Amino acid sequence: MPIHASADSWILETQNTAYALGFNASGMLVHRYWGPRLPYLLDYPPVQDYGEWSSFYGKREINLEEYPVYGGATYREPCLKATFTDGVRDTVLEFKAAQIEGNELKIVLEDAHYPLRVTLHYRILEDLDLFERWVTVENFELKNSGLENSGTGPIQLERVLSAQWHLPPLEDYRLTHLGGRWLEEFQVFQEPLTHGVKLLESRRLTSGHQNYPWFALDNRDALEERGEVWFGVLAWSGNWKATLEKTEFHSTRASIGLNDWDFALILEPGEHFVTPKSVAGYSSAGFGGASRALHRFVRGNLPHGDAPHKVLYNSWEATFFDVTEAGQKELAKIAARIGVELFVMDDGWFHGRNSDGAGLGDWWPDQTKFPNGLNPLIERVNALGMDFGLWLEPEMVNPDSDLYRAHPDWAIHFPTRKRTEMRNQLILNLAKLEVQDYLITVLDQLLSSHNIRFIKWDMNRNATEPGWQEAKEPRELWVRYVEGFYRVWDTLAARHPRITFQSCSGGGGRADVGMLTRADQVWLSDNTEPSSRLKIQHGASYALPASVQEAWVTDMESERMPPYGQGDSALKRGKMPLEFRFHVSMCGTLGVGANLLHWDESERQQAAELIALYKEIRPVVQNGDLYRLKSPLKGAFSALEYLGQDGAEGVLFAFRTHLSEPIVLPPVRLAGLEPHTLYRVDGLDAPLSGAVLMAVGLTLELKDFSSVVRRFYRI
Repeated sequence: MPIHASADSWILETQNTAYALGFNASGMLVHRYWGPRLPYLLDYPPVQDYGEWSSFYGKREINLEEYPVYGGATYREPCLKATFTDGVRDTVLEFKAAQIEGNELKIVLEDAHYPLRVTLHYRILEDLDLFERWVTVENFELKNSGLENSGTGPIQLERVLSAQWHLPPLEDYRLTHLGGRWLEEFQVFQEPLTHGVKLLESRRLTSGHQNYPWFALDNRDALEERGEVWFGVLAWSGNWKATLEKTEFHSTRASIGLNDWDFALILEPGEHFVTPKSVAGYSSAGFGGASRALHRFVRGNLPHGDAPHKVLYNSWEATFFDVTEAGQKELAKIAARIGVELFVMDDGWFHGRNSDGAGLGDWWPDQTKFPNGLNPLIERVNALGMDFGLWLEPEMVNPDSDLYRAHPDWAIHFPTRKRTEMRNQLILNLAKLEVQDYLITVLDQLLSSHNIRFIKWDMNRNATEPGWQEAKEPRELWVRYVEGFYRVWDTLAARHPRITFQSCSGGGGRADVGMLTRADQVWLSDNTEPSSRLKIQHGASYALPASVQEAWVTDMESERMPPYGQGDSALKRGKMPLEFRFHVSMCGTLGVGANLLHWDESERQQAAELIALYKEIRPVVQNGDLYRLKSPLKGAFSALEYLGQDGAEGVLFAFRTHLSEPIVLPPVRLAGLEPHTLYRVDGLDAPLSGAVLMAVGLTLELKDFSSVVRRFYRI
């Protein structure tokens, strides 16, 4: 049984890890343990009840509360802050019940005076060695309570986080997190967690390019495949925050959930709110073990499971807004010849869309570009043996559009302020039911009348002037927008289950785990320059598996790329060998975004051979276990390995960017193999044992900006 309960304490066990909590003598729900699973239940530390320490530190300052609230003698970062009808801003929670339903523990707490119920949810993901936590907050009806002034008016929530995770009482921790900016997403940052509070957040309406809702903490000596790591993510696609705190008593905690910046939620009597889920775990196998656990979690929750993700071609860099039926058919013919399985027409196909200044919101084919609609093109693509996909940006509207002229009030705005246009567009207020219904109707009609099998769903700006005039509490916009966005997406996905959705937000601006229960893959970055992409994909791999990382082979070089692809792309070609570009993209879900009209026959033939190779190794790359063997952050020679989950087959990728000659590259040591088993390695005459491959490794010869793919098989 994964949950072991006593009268006031619980131990939650996965296959290899455990989490324990309980009520202490002072009535506080406190943390007991989080780490490796121990042999016996009596091995777990008992519930602690620490006393006050001077008049400045009450019990709640020192004890490790599982879900601390604002109120009383505590000054820590709370998880919950509420204001009641009479203006009281203090919460006092008392234990009411505990329920165990399968792998889920529910602990029900209620305020001592007001109709506020807080249910803490703990779910065990036993085979994944992970725990899920979230909270339900309810304004319930008090009947015959005998309490005065306990009316059931609205309760305003000013902070409601999903979880606070406590770490073992070690002296020092190191924080690893992911951040960056547009074209430089998923950069890896490591720093000592010093005294105080470290804040990671997004305030932009999406989960954001700037920080990614993931954290890892270790005791400063964890390596890729060795050492203890505690880690977590938040499954949410809007504003979020994580606070990592080291206290003056050397306790360490990580709180994560909705961002309380410019935030409020009103709970009317009988209403409730459920927070996003936080997923967290412990790894004794370093950062690699932590990543593989999250990868299995993400893959297990994708809409289409472990079905292979197809090799796609995207027409954006070939045509930009100059989209025509004849031009797309010509690109499709070449794409089919090189082995592409999915042809995606990007921006520029819909009504009035000749630049980024018009058309968003009018989601029907442009009659000049497609006088007979999209079906002739789709039928040609299908006849070539490929599925057809389409680019959309449904959350946006151009002021120069039929939709905006009809409904200017649908855009997010303050009525007395100028509406800030970014990329000449505004954001539709998806918190409004009528906006949601409009998008569902128009997009359902588009998808129902065409054989579309893939949607690239883009979002190319963040929120400004976050007004919502009709709302009782306009600050609910940040949450209600995301809920509305989820409703639109989920409704379309339910009506069109064969469609694969991709999440894009100017690259990795909305690539969170919440999206990956809806989208099968994400666009990590608009930066497709291969040496930069190695670092971006490396950082993303801490949280995201290869199967969701859409990676294109292009001719664009990010440092010279003008905004939105204007300029002569021929001037940007040829710096990186085509094989190198393909090998980088083959580390994820392979796509091609170059202008195929500019490739000569030798390039097209080489591309066909590399795509054929990718299709052979795709099951291992997309659904295997990742081992980061040599980091691209530590030098110009990097390597990574994918190992099939049954251990029978693996793929090694190695890359060299620029190194001064003469140089002898260090051997690449494989990982995850069986020491006493023999393996056959491509390019070697005789098999080698797993022990040799892991301890001695393989010696590779690579020139500048060259790469190699080596397959190996268990004998």
